[in-house]
Amino acid sequence: MSETHSPRFEDLGLRDEILRAVAEAGYVEPTPIQARAIPAILARRDVIGIAQTGTGKTASFVLPMLHILASGRGRARMPRSLILSPTRELATQTARNFEIYGKYLNLTMALLIGGVGLGDQERLLGKGVDVLIVTPGRLLDWYERGRILLGGVEILVIDEADRMFDMGFMPDVERIVSLLLGRKQTLLFSATMPPEVRRLADRFLQDPVEIQVDRPASKAENVEDVVVEVAREDKRAALVRLIRSQAVPKAIVFCNRKRDIGAVMRHLQRAGFNARDLHGDLEQVHRQQTLDQFTSGAIDFLVATDVAARGLDISDMPVVINFDVPMNPEDYVHRIGRTGRAGRKGRAFTFVTPEDARYLAAIEKLTKRTIPRLPLAGEPAPTEAAAQPAEAPRRDRRPAASPAEATGRRRAAPTTPRDAPAVRTSREPIAAHRPSEPAAPAPRREPASLPASAARRAAPVRREPVEEQRPVVAFGEHVPRFLMAAPRLRKAV
Repeated sequence: MSETHSPRFEDLGLRDEILRAVAEAGYVEPTPIQARAIPAILARRDVIGIAQTGTGKTASFVLPMLHILASGRGRARMPRSLILSPTRELATQTARNFEIYGKYLNLTMALLIGGVGLGDQERLLGKGVDVLIVTPGRLLDWYERGRILLGGVEILVIDEADRMFDMGFMPDVERIVSLLLGRKQTLLFSATMPPEVRRLADRFLQDPVEIQVDRPASKAENVEDVVVEVAREDKRAALVRLIRSQAVPKAIVFCNRKRDIGAVMRHLQRAGFNARDLHGDLEQVHRQQTLDQFTSGAIDFLVATDVAARGLDISDMPVVINFDVPMNPEDYVHRIGRTGRAGRKGRAFTFVTPEDARYLAAIEKLTKRTIPRLPLAGEPAPTEAAAQPAEAPRRDRRPAASPAEATGRRRAAPTTPRDAPAVRTSREPIAAHRPSEPAAPAPRREPASLPASAARRAAPVRREPVEEQRPVVAFGEHVPRFLMAAPRLRKAV
């Protein structure tokens, strides 16, 4: 095969049934990762494939696996091959590839993911399947319950290995690999090769063929990405302005946090856009329905977390918008890799606030390039805080009183007149509680809802004629008995 000749699928040694299905799917020439990985896998070599999303990684192992599995048959509860996927969306997408390219082969496949009814899948396993596509946690759950046996697995595929590490699945993956005693071939595919993934490959792969079609964490050449500098409080309004000013017909809008997705989606809906959300807390039926509607064009804007970054395979995705700058710089490449697929041009916009400077710097360091800045037309919408006066009172405060009202309130505040005597006389109520005298009638009680202290302040002050001023020190309600009698004062000589 000459270097100037672009290989065709017919040149790779695949079965006629597979080539027919590939041609009907509209593909003629393999992508670089496919052209190099398929022959190595058909030669039964272990393979490490490093390529960005959108480069055809899935077909690069699905097609040769179909060729190898076409002869033979699986036994009950013992799949012949195993594909580990980090997310349900990616597992579902891989299953669709097997359905498309293997439709002319008499092979069986089971998809085990959470959130869907598994009765039919369990019946398939009971009869024996050729391909089992599963997430790590689900596989271990079924294995520990004795519902699946792993001794017959000959081919293992670890898809999106770096994502497995990011999501904390690496211990599960290592345990699963150690259980596959009959394994003959291991295929590991990843967008990047962090040290943890490298250690996994060194431990479990035997003399692998390493295929790298693009430098790690580099953006696809047909994706035009720009940075839009905005204020944090203006991001939602800026999103609407961006969509309108750039005439964006369809896009995935990525958020870092699930709690922000609903607010962003509702903001787009209020602006008149057909938007839906996608994140890990949704039921699988709802998530799959949303993906199907987005793929078919019934939904124009999908507001999602990174759970959708690697499970979508939509060839006609014109725009990706990073509402939040990804905190992991490698996630930036995976996100914008959703656009610019199948040879089409794509655009990616990333909102960056002053607080995001360090995350942007990490992305530019990883990709070894400065991302162009795009000035966004239109003035930012006023925020709620800016729309109110600087000295605006809190809503739970009373409006400020006029000077006259304030004076009246201050005058009405004391419970006794300002000119009341500073001392009590012996004939005032304090002396009326002597044990030797009949008890005075109880004062009128206030309603139960009024505190006792307030009732005392509200009670009228009794005043009796004063014959002789005899100062008495007041001790409140509880006065020692020996002090209750007023002392006699000597008259000055």
